[in-house]
Amino acid sequence: MVAQVSDLSSLRKKIDEIDSAIVKLLAERMQVCREVAEVKAESATAVIQPQRVREVLTVRRQWAIDSNVDPDFTEQLFRILLAETHRIEIAGERNEPAPNKTADSLRSALDTVACRIDHVVVAVANLETAMSFLASLGFKTTRTQDSAIVTADAGGVTVVLVGPGDPSVDAHLAAHGSGVQHIAIEVLNAGFVQQALAEAKVPLLTDVIVDADGHEQVFTVLDPSTGVQLGFISRTGHRVPISGHNVRALFRALAK
Repeated sequence: MVAQVSDLSSLRKKIDEIDSAIVKLLAERMQVCREVAEVKAESATAVIQPQRVREVLTVRRQWAIDSNVDPDFTEQLFRILLAETHRIEIAGERNEPAPNKTADSLRSALDTVACRIDHVVVAVANLETAMSFLASLGFKTTRTQDSAIVTADAGGVTVVLVGPGDPSVDAHLAAHGSGVQHIAIEVLNAGFVQQALAEAKVPLLTDVIVDADGHEQVFTVLDPSTGVQLGFISRTGHRVPISGHNVRALFRALAK
């Protein structure tokens, strides 16, 4: 056991060293981006270059595949990087100083494990019309195994459309009309969140639900003061889209 703890400590130290190197590389990349911004300004070149963005994402995905890293995960990392570098290019034109920020270690349980909004589920009275609207914005719409449930993706944004036809969905639409049914937040561990919320006496709709793809989710009840229902999702399988069966199970749990 002592040897195992020692091994864990040494591995964590190695991770810390790698992470430190990553941060230094990020700083170097940001500095180069500032230089790019200067060149663009001098040459009156547009800040946003869509073709360059597409090339960056495609090439980085291939680098990830070649290195046995999930390309979807890698793409999301680089989308965050691209958003930050774009911000830096524009922020250089502002006069006010940047705000002071700290390495704050005081975090709630949720703040410790929450990562990002994973997807938003929207109940709709007319699925085809909703699909057409999102497609017109540039979302790629894909029907799941359940033909009344469609995922719409654009970059790192996923909207899940749920159409009528199932009694549980019809009841939700009758009570609330078309609109956001819940917001799913990706967390490091759904079980940890469930325990933390239960200890805080937050009303929960479900225990941790696990689907065939390894998505673990726990849901709060609908909050009447905000009209918001939250789901917390962690992945224990491959990084794949949320399934229609998973969403359908949630609506049926709501109807009980």
